[in-house]
Amino acid sequence: MISITVTALVFGVIFLAELPDKTALAGLVLGTRYRASYVFAGVAAAFLLHVVLAVAAGSVLTLLPQQIVHALTGVLFLGGAAMLLLQKHGDEEEIKKPTDQSFWKVAGTGFMLILVAEFGDLTQIMTANLAARYNDPISVGLGATLGLWAVAGLGIVGGKALMKKVPLRLITQIAALLMLGLGVWSLYEAIAG
Repeated sequence: MISITVTALVFGVIFLAELPDKTALAGLVLGTRYRASYVFAGVAAAFLLHVVLAVAAGSVLTLLPQQIVHALTGVLFLGGAAMLLLQKHGDEEEIKKPTDQSFWKVAGTGFMLILVAEFGDLTQIMTANLAARYNDPISVGLGATLGLWAVAGLGIVGGKALMKKVPLRLITQIAALLMLGLGVWSLYEAIAG
């Protein structure tokens, strides 16, 4: 039986925790380049896998060494920033309408990005803690999944809307700078922690 109270509580906690996180940024960047529904399919599948792992593991994920998680996340962010800054910018009209991108390629890109970047993330650990606390894996899993999907959807849709007003090159540079900042911050946390 699903508890609406637990589901709603978990949704709110996970949504608010993930909103300022890298997922919205990743969704925004992918949403500017690829078909939104393809991106969302991949991202949604990765988040579902993360939630299943978190709920199954319960509080065990809280035992992961935070320094290693922060260091890995920092390196991934720095790599992502470098990729964004070093990529060649062709015809922006072609980038806005990437009709040549297959579902599997785009969904796979979104899936892998989220799968790697979000592993051991705060919301995954929070989901594990909430699953252990409420002993209601279905309600916790449903609330966490819906919260993560909502943030991803906002990022992807926001990316499409932003493209109509701001050049792709500027969006890419800002995203790269944000990823650079997050990478440096994550490495600092790994060293200081």
